[in-house]
Amino acid sequence: MGVRKKQMADRIKEERKQIAFAKLNNCPTSPRKMRLVADLVRGQKVENALQILRFSPKEASRRLEKLLLSALANWQAKNEGASIEDADLIVSEIRVDGGAMLKRLRPAPQGRAHRIRKRSNHVTIVVGSKNNTQS
Repeated sequence: MGVRKKQMADRIKEERKQIAFAKLNNCPTSPRKMRLVADLVRGQKVENALQILRFSPKEASRRLEKLLLSALANWQAKNEGASIEDADLIVSEIRVDGGAMLKRLRPAPQGRAHRIRKRSNHVTIVVGSKNNTQS
């Protein structure tokens, strides 16, 4: 392996160490409701994001709070010995994608049936330091 290639590989490894992510799959909440809460914490400092989620009355905020704590634990596992307060972490990326849909039928007048779509979603949170955010 060449010297430049080795240096590039080391730099990429260091950049990966600065970020951590957590995923929540098949969460039984509609993506639209989850995005309302996700938009509140996108780009916020981790401490502020946790406070926002803790005091938000929406049900989706409980799930996102737990997911954010999981991402923080993943970051700590990657960076042993480093403290979260000194790292100045932010929620650099949060994505809410549609998941599987359960389709049910509800009786309607005159012998017809209406379809009910019970939606779910997938959430991905990426936590990174302020000086090393992804664009």
